[in-house]
Amino acid sequence: MLCSTYLTSGRDFSPPFLLFWTNPTMKMLLLLTAALSAALPASAAPPTCYSRVLALSREITASFQELQASEAADSCVGTLPRLYLDIHNYCVLAKLRDFVAYPGCDRVAEVNELKEKARSLYTILISYCRRDLVFLTDDCNALEIPISPPIEHSITES
Repeated sequence: MLCSTYLTSGRDFSPPFLLFWTNPTMKMLLLLTAALSAALPASAAPPTCYSRVLALSREITASFQELQASEAADSCVGTLPRLYLDIHNYCVLAKLRDFVAYPGCDRVAEVNELKEKARSLYTILISYCRRDLVFLTDDCNALEIPISPPIEHSITES
């Protein structure tokens, strides 16, 4: 019906959807949009609460271990509470609170930066992701003595 109206009207113009293809700017915009969407990786989905919390906890744990291993670190770094984070353990909330509230090492920039990251993780855990996360345990001792990952041997070593 739509096409027959244009054909019988006697005028020389195209239906609106064909005008889109004849406009060079619109063609370019469509091609650009298609190219950008094809260039994005398939995993371009926004992070979930869980993935964000997991990544931040790993980042904090790694930064703390680097700070502890650093020879240039201030002597007060050795007095900081241990900071091994397992977001599946309910005690991680108390661990983060204790670390952020620890009064020592305020003069060390790396420690202050680490405390800010820990504060951010705590805020995410108790507010933004409060309903999304499930704690699998409440074993506070497990956060004091981290379980080392299993050592993987290659076939050539045996």
